[in-house]
Amino acid sequence: MRHGESAANLADAAARAAGAEALDLADRDADVALSETGRAQAEALGRWLLDTDEARRPTVVVSSPYRRARDTAAGAADPLGLDIELDERLRERDLGLLDGLTPEGVRSRLPSEAERRARLGKFWYVPPSGESWADVAQRLRGLLADLRHGFDGERVWLFTHQAVVMTFRYVLEDVEESALLDLDRQVRIPNASVTTYRREGRFLEPVAFADTTAVQAHTEVTREAPADGTRAPEDGGSRGRE
Repeated sequence: MRHGESAANLADAAARAAGAEALDLADRDADVALSETGRAQAEALGRWLLDTDEARRPTVVVSSPYRRARDTAAGAADPLGLDIELDERLRERDLGLLDGLTPEGVRSRLPSEAERRARLGKFWYVPPSGESWADVAQRLRGLLADLRHGFDGERVWLFTHQAVVMTFRYVLEDVEESALLDLDRQVRIPNASVTTYRREGRFLEPVAFADTTAVQAHTEVTREAPADGTRAPEDGGSRGRE
């Protein structure tokens, strides 16, 4: 589950529209709150779960400790009376020195990093003091191993962030780097969307990807704008898109 729309998502859209180099956002990434629409999306998830057959409802909820993910998890889990476990391995990808910058900001203020990133590619590039997608994959492998041992047979819901959802696909489906990045360019994972896997023998098989059924019956579906030739999201460091 990706978190609901956040204040950073709105700030990111405003900065890109204005051609600004940085987001107008004072909060640190871990403290970014949901927007009004994001709160409605979280509540919609809770209503959807109450209407879902009990045999399909989650029995365990684990969330990124970042506020926007944690508050989305609360909106979904509270109506069911479920506790929320926090796990820092579900946190947002750390963009380090690029945090809060738009693509224009990265190219203008840190041209050497823009060049290094273009050379290494998005999956392997590590921003100064930050993480690559490969780093995220490593922590997710550890999380999945713990889930297999600790929650075998449970229906587990994970609340996290866009880049992390994409990286789960890389880890669980053995997607190649090039295919993963193509998918990331093509799909803007909606806020509060559901990506589902079901155990089949030894493996987790994909059932649904970026599904908005839970939200669209009750409130607005939101997502980042698709990449275009002048402001491709994959070129920037803005926290808002993930």
